[in-house]
Amino acid sequence: MSYPPQQYIAPQPAISASLRRAGLPPDLAIGARSRVSYLATGETTGGAFGLYRWDLAAVPPAGGRSAGHFHRTMAESFYILDGTVSLYNGDKWVDATPGDYFYVPPGGIHSFANNSGAPASMLILFAPGGPREAYFEELAEIAASGRELSHDEWVQLWARHDQYEAAIPE
Repeated sequence: MSYPPQQYIAPQPAISASLRRAGLPPDLAIGARSRVSYLATGETTGGAFGLYRWDLAAVPPAGGRSAGHFHRTMAESFYILDGTVSLYNGDKWVDATPGDYFYVPPGGIHSFANNSGAPASMLILFAPGGPREAYFEELAEIAASGRELSHDEWVQLWARHDQYEAAIPE
């Protein structure tokens, strides 16, 4: 394997680094269950990746897990910071704890939930970086408004955001 093509070809290095300080409030609340911090968006990384901190409240499992799904254009990775997060690997649910890393290539069935009864936090990385913020913000608007979507409306919403339904056994 070799390095990818050069992206920076100017003769002098640039002053271009950025810092997001700890302690800033989350960028988005998705109902009572999730708080999302936009650490690096697909836009800010030139499409290279998107990195988000996802804080999960201690909520009952019913309605507290994401639907089983896969992505066609990007890989998704999870790194557990605090607590216990249940992750579906396409075959079974596994509990992940701080320091655990979970990688899902394009096409891989996955889901996540906080079934632990205690708060949990994780980093979610999408590569390459797509405009995931629009998807997260749409979920937040639906939760805030109390709007109920039909299954067909969910399928259309997911498809707009490179997310495709995959059945998960109960």
